[in-house]
Amino acid sequence: MNITKIELPDVWLFNPRRQGDHRGFFAETYSQRAYAAWGIDASFVQDNHSVSAAVGTVRGLHFQAPPAAQAKLVRCGRGAIFDVAVDIRRGSPTYGRWAGYTLSAESGAQLYIPVGFAHGFATLELDSEIIYKCSDYYAPETEGALRWDDPDIGIKWPLTSAPVLSGKDAAAPLLAGFNSPFTFEG
Repeated sequence: MNITKIELPDVWLFNPRRQGDHRGFFAETYSQRAYAAWGIDASFVQDNHSVSAAVGTVRGLHFQAPPAAQAKLVRCGRGAIFDVAVDIRRGSPTYGRWAGYTLSAESGAQLYIPVGFAHGFATLELDSEIIYKCSDYYAPETEGALRWDDPDIGIKWPLTSAPVLSGKDAAAPLLAGFNSPFTFEG
């Protein structure tokens, strides 16, 4: 597995090795032992699978607050997405900064997003499927969101037209005035 530590602390980009032949390929997409060796101690308890039919669908920027905060391991099972992590830990030297990467079924790349980061994505192909592991169970009472197009965050989404949004995501609050439930622990 090729591993890339990116510009945001504790966010990792993984490219699992694929063994292929005329039938297709095999890839080990997760190994708790391997992740622990790299210093990732998240225990995943829930897998989610989402499909977005239209190109330009934006979902996020989402998070769950403590006590149900979630780390995520995100991959694309079909199509392609632009996947984004935003540091929302109060006191972090990278607070409000984002990193984004293209994840596709073709590449098999995965993004690990730790607790204390908001997550979102934009679909780049029709019928894109997103598969992700979560380190805590879905708890709607702890859900939070930030605006996908917040100018203080400044995400450069690769969109060619107006995004397809949920009403909730379109009305999410801005980072300015946001009282984050997460604290940077150095």
